[in-house]
Amino acid sequence: MPVRIGELLLKEKRITSDQLQEALNYQRTNGGKLGANLVKLGYVKDEEITSLLSRQYGVPSINLDHFEVDPAIIKIIPAETARKYQILPLSRSGATLTIAMADPTNVFAMDDIKFMTGYNVEPVVASETSLEDAIEKYYGSTRSLQLKTDSGGGFGGGGGGGLKLGDAPTLKEMMEGPSLSFDDMASVGLSEVDIDALGQDEADVEQVKTEEDEIDLSALAKSTEAAPVIKLSNVLLIDALKRGASDIHIEPYEKEFRVRFRIDGILYNVMALPLKLRDPLTSRLKIMAKLDISEKRLPQDGRIKIRLKIEDRSRDMDFRVSTVPTLWGEKVVLRLLDKTKLMLDMTKLGFETDSLDRFKRAIAKPYGIVLVTGPTGSGKTNTLYSAIAQLNKPDTNIMTAEDPVEFNLPGINQVQIKDQIGLNFASCLRSFLRQDPNIILVGEIRDYETAEIAVKAALTGHLVLSTLHTNDAPSTVSRLVNMGIEPFLVGTAVNLIQAQRLIRKVCANCREEVRDVPTKTIVEIGFPPEAAGTFKVFKGRGCGVCNGTGYKGRIGLYEVMEVSEGIRDLIMVGATAVEIKRKALEEGMLTLRMSGLEKIKAGITSIEEVLRETVL
Repeated sequence: MPVRIGELLLKEKRITSDQLQEALNYQRTNGGKLGANLVKLGYVKDEEITSLLSRQYGVPSINLDHFEVDPAIIKIIPAETARKYQILPLSRSGATLTIAMADPTNVFAMDDIKFMTGYNVEPVVASETSLEDAIEKYYGSTRSLQLKTDSGGGFGGGGGGGLKLGDAPTLKEMMEGPSLSFDDMASVGLSEVDIDALGQDEADVEQVKTEEDEIDLSALAKSTEAAPVIKLSNVLLIDALKRGASDIHIEPYEKEFRVRFRIDGILYNVMALPLKLRDPLTSRLKIMAKLDISEKRLPQDGRIKIRLKIEDRSRDMDFRVSTVPTLWGEKVVLRLLDKTKLMLDMTKLGFETDSLDRFKRAIAKPYGIVLVTGPTGSGKTNTLYSAIAQLNKPDTNIMTAEDPVEFNLPGINQVQIKDQIGLNFASCLRSFLRQDPNIILVGEIRDYETAEIAVKAALTGHLVLSTLHTNDAPSTVSRLVNMGIEPFLVGTAVNLIQAQRLIRKVCANCREEVRDVPTKTIVEIGFPPEAAGTFKVFKGRGCGVCNGTGYKGRIGLYEVMEVSEGIRDLIMVGATAVEIKRKALEEGMLTLRMSGLEKIKAGITSIEEVLRETVL
């Protein structure tokens, strides 16, 4: 404690020098703060210390035992900050935030909170023990952070029940109500490295130097080298990793500058930053990603590579950075590329047994095309990486063309697409054919030229893996034909088409059975009437682990259509997607909805999740 409480009490004759010495000896033996030890030994009361500090520094005192704090105010300051500085937010009036603290001379704490919240800070004095009790009361234990169920509803404070991350607030609610702090979110999907206890002091973020890091950007970066901006950018990157986020959205608006994290496919508001930090923070991230900070009119793409130092362990992390000029400034989106989360074991991705067998058969063939389809963020890259990881052997030459290269895989030749210099998918594929490949992975078939070369490669003895953006497997055939590929070439070259989606899993910690699900509901979602009552339906109640959402983690839904002789014949004669789907179902294909129903029966997910991502 910077304030010398022992000397003050001695000067005021509240304790004797012998008592002070005894308290100091007790402190050396048992630890803790001197003021708390003096109270514990019975030499002085909490109220006396509070009253003394109040008079000494001209700061009002407060008895927290008789004061109830609005949960909306508690959310302004994260729990780790409250514990670190032993402070508690009490009230907010306009641009002023009143906080209770044991040491009113701690200017570092006040500066930190002012920077973090954007409010002017007004301190009041409270005793150490009452602060500890109040922090425990409002924030919960350090290991299980849980939303208060008496907070009175959503962002605006109305409605019943507790604030849940699953309830995406409207922009109006965001702008009028308090933003979620980091500690309104439980650690989701933590990786193997234990970073639960990661704080601003224990973590050291250092940018990894690469061979291209020779351009001196220091002249352009002076405004971004202020300590608060560096600290904020580091905190954002670290906290996204702690929360298991896949993306960070940094979004400027006319009167607001907000940060959102995408966790398990859903965007959550995390914090509202002061508008004055918009340009410095954006420039800082652009410098880290080696982008041009003077160019604010055009979109830019880059990559940040950082090394997290946690105790004696170092860990590299990649962030894919994309900037887009919006009406009120540049929006920055960072995609977290965490190698520890890359699931290369296909048996754990969520495939049904028969679907997985079909997929493995297709990638085991020496030539042909295997297509994985689905929207952005549906796990297509993970599936393809899993496939080539299984095929990666010393006697196999695997070449990939990706935009961008998300993960570096040992033993595989990966090429980064650069359209601006003419290195596109088509030119890459042409070069690959002269590189004696066995297997070619094309990040995406976007146009006729790429599709044509991919088909040519498949027909000349190469296995080609790629992705397309289509809604389901049968409609992919129509998409290729619409691109200009002849139906007979599609039928001959394609081995298998797979559509996929990612859905959230019910939280294992608070999973409970849904009683009395109407038979009508069971039938409407796709089950046969006789299936009603033969399995249990589960949902998440909402707990500290999943932070009230009822979901934690994700799993895939897979629609795997093998191009059999029957389906090949239909493609050759120009059959519609509906006709192809009918034939595939006859041959045992599971649709995305059917895959979802299997996950419901297994108790992995809820009815609502399957309905959100699939159609009958």
